Amino acid sequence: MEAMVNMEAEINEIKLKTEMMQLENETADITHHFYLGKKCEILQDMNRHLEAILKEKRDLRKRLIKHRCQESLPIEATFHKCIVELLTEAVTFIEKLESHLQSVRNIPQIPHMMNNMDTTLSKTEMLMIELEELTEQILKWEELQKEMYSNNVCNTADLDFGLSLT
Repeated sequence: MEAMVNMEAEINEIKLKTEMMQLENETADITHHFYLGKKCEILQDMNRHLEAILKEKRDLRKRLIKHRCQESLPIEATFHKCIVELLTEAVTFIEKLESHLQSVRNIPQIPHMMNNMDTTLSKTEMLMIELEELTEQILKWEELQKEMYSNNVCNTADLDFGLSLT
């Protein structure tokens, strides 16, 4: 009986080790420093690009805040405030347009993203099934241990502890 329990424990341990190895194998391309380096470079490029955009935006705002007469624009002074508001709205419009264009560019990637989500969902379901099986095994093992303990207690109570000195 103990041999079977030990064998089941070894089998479960080996299963866990293989699952860990499979998980390491599946995530190796994600966590490998080569790929992380590439991703880091991409993020740094994106960061530099965003910093340049922010700098341009700050420069544009500074120019918009200046009085129009300093730039010798042929606009009447009464309309300067309207022009500043109009340009602010133009900047907002351009930002929203860029956001919408990015959304449109992402449309071709949606089927790939959906496939990834389906794959992830099925993997999650498999892990849930395995978790349920392991839970059942643990509960069965716990019941078996309780039975063995209660049997040992009963057997010990039945023994005669009388000592004879003959």
